[in-house]
Parts: sequence; C-alpha cells; structure tokens
Amino acid sequence: MSLDAIVLAGGLGTRLRPVVNDVPKPMAPVNGRPFLELLLEYWMGQGVRRFVLSVGYLSEAITRHFGSRWGGAALEYSVESEPLGTGGGFLKALDAIQSNAFLVLNGDTYFAVPLKDLSGYHAECNADWTMALFRSSDAKRYQGVSLAEDGRIASLSGNTVNGGVYLMRRGLPWKARGRCSLESDLLPQALADGWRVCGRVFDRPFVDIGVPQDYQSAGAIIQ
Repeated sequence: MSLDAIVLAGGLGTRLRPVVNDVPKPMAPVNGRPFLELLLEYWMGQGVRRFVLSVGYLSEAITRHFGSRWGGAALEYSVESEPLGTGGGFLKALDAIQSNAFLVLNGDTYFAVPLKDLSGYHAECNADWTMALFRSSDAKRYQGVSLAEDGRIASLSGNTVNGGVYLMRRGLPWKARGRCSLESDLLPQALADGWRVCGRVFDRPFVDIGVPQDYQSAGAIIQ
C-alpha cells in the first residue's frame, strides 16, 4: 500500500531551547544528524515515499536542508504563516495529501512502529483513525487512553498512551478551525462525532526529544 505521510514539524520547541536554540526542534542533532533525517529514514524504510512537512518556526532551516526530494522520497511543504498548533497545522497540510489512507507523524517523536502491522490493524478495524500506542506510567506527560474490547478508543485516560503515529482515512469530515490541537481538540471531537477511532499497542522503541533529558538519551535509542 502506497501511503503519504504528514509530519508535524512546525512547533516552537520552547522546552528544548535550553540545549537547542539555533534550529527548529525537528532539526536538533542526534548522533550527528538532524532528528528529522532519522525520522524520515525510518518511515522510508517502511515504504513511505512521499511526505508533506507541516512547518512554521524557523521553517527555512528545514526547507533548505531537505528540498523537494531527499533520499528517494518526494517532499512537499505546508508552511504556517502564524502558529496553528498541531491541529491547525495538520488541517492545513491535508490539502496536499494524495493517498486514500495516510500517516500523521509528530516531528519530535520517534516510534518504531511496523507500518505493515499498523496498516493491517487499521483495515481489520475498518477504522477512520488508528493510533499507535505504548504503555507508560507517566500519565501527566502523555495523553492516556483506554481501549474497548473491539480495539476502539473508549476514553481519553489510562496508562496506554498516544505514541504520535496515526493512520487515517482521507476525506473525513473535519470541522475546520484555525489554531487548535490535534490531541486536545480534534481527537475528542472525532470521538464525540462517533468516528471509528482505534488503537493498538506496540512494544517498540519510543523517544520524545521535546524535553532535554529525553533528547540527550535519544542517540542510544535510535540506531
């Protein structure tokens, strides 16, 4: 299955600025390379060949570095003229999606989810939106969810948490808005509207470079 991927790479990265302040957060160096290179490389290895990068803060550092093609993949850019949040950036980038199903990836997290398994589960659930999850006891930091027996998201609380990798069906009736959060605004609305939002737990490497402590350990996790 050929999939496009939206990468949400437009955030301000304020928590990381004590250690990285001269480039946008997705360009923070890990093992001597920009984190975004490692992220794209992983998903290219899973078969993704077209990315739409949602960029904003210091966007020129990303567009100059990657251009319109990188490592055999085609890249397009959805540029925010003002901060739109993860939800607003996502909605803006939707116009560039071409595949019937597509990935959405956080530009500051690396979650080594097997795309074949995620796609198979998405099809099995006949889902509108499938979330890749992992288990964590840090519910204050990450958005927790609980799953029903059929795999659908039952509530937005629990110690199974959002890993920032989503597979979605194109053409969903999003309620357009300006600045908003994908996790705090669009996800609750999707559940309230009765969409089939499913989740699957993956016991795979995960790293969030959004805070200095985890950023400094990223090089040991991403191989």
